[in-house]
Amino acid sequence: MILKKYGTSFQSVVPNFNPRALTEIAFRRDRSFSIPVEDFQASYEKVDETSITAETEGDVQDQAEQALMSALKERLEEMEASLGEEGVLVVESQEGEDYPKTRDRKKKVIVEGENRLYFYWWVEPPLRLGVYRKKEG
Repeated sequence: MILKKYGTSFQSVVPNFNPRALTEIAFRRDRSFSIPVEDFQASYEKVDETSITAETEGDVQDQAEQALMSALKERLEEMEASLGEEGVLVVESQEGEDYPKTRDRKKKVIVEGENRLYFYWWVEPPLRLGVYRKKEG
């Protein structure tokens, strides 16, 4: 399960990574779980913190950016799957401070005698996630 803090509670979210959106790396509340911040802090302990990022490249801009979003989502899903029943991921990147954004660089290349563009995409800064487990007892 992935949680994100909204006001005075942590709520479950699902990735909403869309290369065509203004904020490409976003999360959408799925309303399946909610816990007040105080209860979360009393019930869970942080056991690790990790960051995930992705890089892709290609000669078609949309395809390269979509591949970037897919790679980032795949890494996030792998982390979530490895947690087990008692673990949760918490999105710790803060909007306006260190929230991840997609970045790109274009390079001119010559393909069969014609000028073309080649695209490099990456996420910067990385998406920061806390790994939490239910406290014993």
